[in-house]
Amino acid sequence: NYLGYLVGAVVASVISDLELKDRLYRIGLVVAVITTAGMGLTENLWLWSILRFLAGLSCAAGMLIGSGLVLNWLIRHNHRSELGIQFSGVGLGMVVCAVAVELMNTWLDWRQQWLVLTVIGGAMLVPAWAWLPRPESATVNTSGRSMKDSPPGKAFMGLLTAAYFCAGVGFVVSATFIVAIVDELPGLEGKGVWAFMVMGLAAAPSAILWDLIARRIGNLNALITASLLQAVGILLPVIEPSILLTMLGAILFGGTFVGIVCLVLTMAGRFYPSQPARFMGKMTIAYGIAQIVAPMITGLLREYNGDYSVGLYAAAAAMIVGSALMLIAKTREVSEKPTPGFVNQ
Repeated sequence: NYLGYLVGAVVASVISDLELKDRLYRIGLVVAVITTAGMGLTENLWLWSILRFLAGLSCAAGMLIGSGLVLNWLIRHNHRSELGIQFSGVGLGMVVCAVAVELMNTWLDWRQQWLVLTVIGGAMLVPAWAWLPRPESATVNTSGRSMKDSPPGKAFMGLLTAAYFCAGVGFVVSATFIVAIVDELPGLEGKGVWAFMVMGLAAAPSAILWDLIARRIGNLNALITASLLQAVGILLPVIEPSILLTMLGAILFGGTFVGIVCLVLTMAGRFYPSQPARFMGKMTIAYGIAQIVAPMITGLLREYNGDYSVGLYAAAAAMIVGSALMLIAKTREVSEKPTPGFVNQ
């Protein structure tokens, strides 16, 4: 799944044709639904792997290409280049899945559960398809001003990319193993799905909240704050395995990981208003590599140590390192104030 997402990020970073991106976005919506159905129709591991790869591609279509199209539309129509409202869908999707699985567990088998999730996905496909306007090819916005890219310096981009890799490590370990981690903690057996649902509830409004915070303190300051809070959220379940700290950790994690992704991708509107998906794709390549490598290492550490604690400590450490890298990046940026992305013709 993460490999498919990584390949999708590479594709998003090299395509510049908005019409093609729009077609790929809509194809991705259909593929997401089809691959969800396929998971309930076979037990073949190779077919599952192919389906998860294709599902990862569809995730890239929605998260990266779709976000790039939304940003392009916002900038063209003189709106803030912020993705908080769109990214609230990530948290809402987590909540819907967690609630659906919890309700279905007692009366449907795993195959039927995948098919019910397919129906839910099919229902959501309709507004996701219909509400996104078709892209415009004009090189000016609705006020007649040209959309001029203002890319950052190489040092800043390198630091930000490395920090985003760290964010990928911090995200993927908890997001991938949260249910198993919580279920293995003493006294918390069977509470893993609850933690996943709480993460989703916290994630849904968080992107909008971090947009508002970034307006006040700047994108980089908001990113550093969110990264440090996420490190705390990752560590709470292993510091003290209680239901209270575990759910507080889920709130902190859910309330930050979507915000971090949203804030970084929103920078695409600052730096590359004409082609934001290119910046998104390049950044997500680093994030995607972390998503592939970190779970593998965490799984090996769990086999060696018998639990996930070392993997969680490593994920928290990665978030702290990423915060330090962004702090250094601040010194390389001439000004952190967002540029509007336009110049008068």
